[in-house]
Amino acid sequence: MNGHVHLEESDMYESDGKLFLTEAFNVIMEEILHKGTDLKEKVCEWKDPDQLRALLDLDLREHGESHKQLLQRVRDVARYSVKTCHPRFFNQLFAGMDYHALTGRLLTETLNTSQYTYEVAPVFVLMEEEVLCKLRSLVGWSEGDGIFCPGGSMSNMYAMNIARYWAFPQVKTQGLWATPRMAIFTSQQSHYSMKKAAAFLGIGTDNVFIVQVDESGSMRPEDLEVKIVQAKSQDAVPFFVNATAGTTVQGAFDPLNRIAEISERNGMWMHVDAAWGGSVLFSKKHKHLVAGIERANSVTWNPHKMLLAGLQCSVVLFRDTTNLLMDCHSAKATYLFQQDKFYDTSLDTGDKSIQCGRKVDCLKLWLMWKAIGTHGLSERVEKAFALSRYLDEEMEKRDNFKLVCKVQCCTVYKPEVVYLCLLCYISVLSHLF
Repeated sequence: MNGHVHLEESDMYESDGKLFLTEAFNVIMEEILHKGTDLKEKVCEWKDPDQLRALLDLDLREHGESHKQLLQRVRDVARYSVKTCHPRFFNQLFAGMDYHALTGRLLTETLNTSQYTYEVAPVFVLMEEEVLCKLRSLVGWSEGDGIFCPGGSMSNMYAMNIARYWAFPQVKTQGLWATPRMAIFTSQQSHYSMKKAAAFLGIGTDNVFIVQVDESGSMRPEDLEVKIVQAKSQDAVPFFVNATAGTTVQGAFDPLNRIAEISERNGMWMHVDAAWGGSVLFSKKHKHLVAGIERANSVTWNPHKMLLAGLQCSVVLFRDTTNLLMDCHSAKATYLFQQDKFYDTSLDTGDKSIQCGRKVDCLKLWLMWKAIGTHGLSERVEKAFALSRYLDEEMEKRDNFKLVCKVQCCTVYKPEVVYLCLLCYISVLSHLF
């Protein structure tokens, strides 16, 4: 009797849930995909924190709310959130909307699987393998390894961790006490995740040596050599150089070939943080900006930025073919990564990751790539560059603006225009897709 009642209640809950999902999806379509991309609508219905707390009614109570109340909550969330797909959203290095990528994101969330074994994510394990292989080929590597990560900061941390294991493999089992003082080198304009990674990994931010940049924001190779000598004089072992392809503020590209020569000469791991600028690899016209990237040991690349794949979509790619990624992170959990499965267990990629549960981030990129092809992605990059050049030229004609530095990537940097200084490409590109 009790079980029968419980089953009826369960069926009723599922039926109500499906109805709610259908109606909530209609709200999402109207409030975000229609109004959120309409120039006549606001990017955000801004409220101060105290006002917003009251409007949203964030309290979690003993009993649930009605269907009608919940739909209103959905409307409120949509109304008071920032619409990053809006043509007037100028605030970050991601914006706009690709509907194929969005479809991939919705499918991923609905399937709700984790990317750690073939048996639980057969389609996505094979898909990730293919996407990573294609991205590596654009870098210039016919072989190698890689993994999708939750953002560029984590991708950079993966690279630093693998580099440390490569230099001092004993660190995995014996800890930091078994290693000498280690030195990391990165430019003044590099992403703050370098210091965060050094802190998180126990290397220490004091061991991050900051290399000077030129007027365009690119690393000075001659100062890199000075800093390496300085580190050695302090009994530190140089092991990791981070070069940036597309700095956050100025969009600068470090001279990768010269940095590679210095890295090779000093026996260091060279990483390229191409989270922002890596997408130039799709463009024959602009890929010269990352000349020498194939000489790096690892590369971070965020398709959720210039390619509009949607958050989150970040990869770290490795030139290594000796299984460093697996060896460094593997814990060999026998309840999950059994070696006597009926399929090739090398497809179980979960032991490569520092995560257990790992979201499927390859589908949004794969589906978008399928839709518009490599040619379409190339056009997207080249249009972004063309629009940034156009904006730069138009602003140069106005007396109240001054160009701070030559435009290198899709960033126009003028101190008089704070909202434009980071995101010229986003503001225009979001009109087009």
